[in-house]
Amino acid sequence: MANQPAVRAFEAKRVRYETARSFDEVMSRLRALVGDASDFAARKKIDGGGTLEDFQNRVKALAGESDFMLFAEIDHGGWLEHYGVRRKVVRWIFGNPVIAYTMMRHDIGAGLFAPVEILLFENESGAGSTIIYDLPSSLMVLDDNPPLLSAATELDRKMAALIERVTAT
Repeated sequence: MANQPAVRAFEAKRVRYETARSFDEVMSRLRALVGDASDFAARKKIDGGGTLEDFQNRVKALAGESDFMLFAEIDHGGWLEHYGVRRKVVRWIFGNPVIAYTMMRHDIGAGLFAPVEILLFENESGAGSTIIYDLPSSLMVLDDNPPLLSAATELDRKMAALIERVTAT
């Protein structure tokens, strides 16, 4: 007899920032503020041995000014053009293990949504760009868990500060 999964519905909140800044401008600003841990060597630096303090120092050194680091970049625009869609579209997966711990210590399931993701795309008209993401606290906090809600709300704030900074005109 197969094990039956438990399925639970929940409601997430989608955040959308539209800006007159071009896709390339926003991407450049993101790269300036978010550290890059997208290659194996960088991840190996994070995962290296030592004490908790050593680990936190390695994370801090790799994180950008925003306290975030890029883990993966997926260029949807590259393959969409095969279907006639000629727009710049990039998905970023980014975060910070130290920040993730502030949530996962209260609910290990929060790790399903840490690191976080954004989708940056060129507007259909070609003028300006848009960033969308799902509000982390709306994904992570499903039960009454005040410490998790507090930590996830702080992540919401950090993400909003980053996105506001890169999209501001």
